[in-house]
Amino acid sequence: MEATASAKYLRGSAQKARLVVDMIRGQDVNKALAILRFSSKRAASGIEKCMRSAIANANESAEKANVSIDPDDLWVKAAFVDRGPTKNRRRVRPAPQGRAYREQRHFCHVTILLSNDARPEPRGKRKGGQDAMSAEAKPAKLAESKGRKRGGAAAAPRAKKAASKTAPAKAADKAGSAKAAAKRATKKKTSAKEE
Repeated sequence: MEATASAKYLRGSAQKARLVVDMIRGQDVNKALAILRFSSKRAASGIEKCMRSAIANANESAEKANVSIDPDDLWVKAAFVDRGPTKNRRRVRPAPQGRAYREQRHFCHVTILLSNDARPEPRGKRKGGQDAMSAEAKPAKLAESKGRKRGGAAAAPRAKKAASKTAPAKAADKAGSAKAAAKRATKKKTSAKEE
């Protein structure tokens, strides 16, 4: 059985209210109420009222359907926050040098869906409580990634250096350095003769 409740035109931005809603999504009702009760966020009080309203809606719909429901079995199946209007909540804030900054005060709409159905298992978990990836596969993957070379711009300078240090290139470097040494020696001889 599912029950929803929505609180409309709560003061505060939707972005700030989403920070609170993200904390309670997927939790059971008692834990979610405790989180909302002791949260230091301003949006938590309005969201807590919405949560209590959803619990009351669940009890009411269960009574109408002549079904018994335990409020402790309920959990937050879905919770989301939508942006509300800013019309008629635009203000002007004084700014330096005679200017004025326009400021919008926001509203938000919160919707909470409670359910007493069985919770789905989290992805990546098996029945035995072990992760989907076995413990043996992790070290092999780690060793494989360490052996790989880095790509992109970080690897480009290394690749150039490695290519220039091949065996024929080394021999050419030695021959080139020998020629340069011979030229220097002949220059020294000619300068010594001129003096």
